[in-house]
Amino acid sequence: MAKYRKLGRTSSQRKALLRNQVTNLLYHGRIITTQAKAKEVQKIAEGLIAMAVKEKDNFETVTVTAKVPKKDKDGRRVKEVKDGKKVTVYDEVQKEIKKDLPGRLHARHQMLRVLYPITEVPDKNAGKKRNTKSVNMPNKLFDEIAPKYADRKGGYTRIIKIGQRKGDGAMEVVLELV
Repeated sequence: MAKYRKLGRTSSQRKALLRNQVTNLLYHGRIITTQAKAKEVQKIAEGLIAMAVKEKDNFETVTVTAKVPKKDKDGRRVKEVKDGKKVTVYDEVQKEIKKDLPGRLHARHQMLRVLYPITEVPDKNAGKKRNTKSVNMPNKLFDEIAPKYADRKGGYTRIIKIGQRKGDGAMEVVLELV
């Protein structure tokens, strides 16, 4: 008995497909795919969510001093002349940051091995680089998804059959977070 489905692809294609579908499932909350792919994606996604639930509170809050550039009313950096050169003026600000403890850091690295980076593009600037944001998927798992499932022992996803696909008759399903 095989330990996983080959999905009619080479190993590199299969890994890329599964990584992409797991990333999209966790980002959007649901995907539509074939039944065989959904069962493989479900295995990976459940493992990542279980890891996030286990390590969600494994951090310490640290206060650090950061230099932040001073800005004028238009949002531009304030510059002053020192020794004949224009130099940006900085303010020192106290910030509180989350510092991962070793277990959570390891879990974050394991998640980054599977999840692809996601860039959010606003609707009005579609196709342009302006105002795009990079989404930190491990943070989303730790801060948004894991607290929802803190009291669950498993079964974070569900598969709902929606019928056969028109072209090839493959069983299509909706895979979603519970």
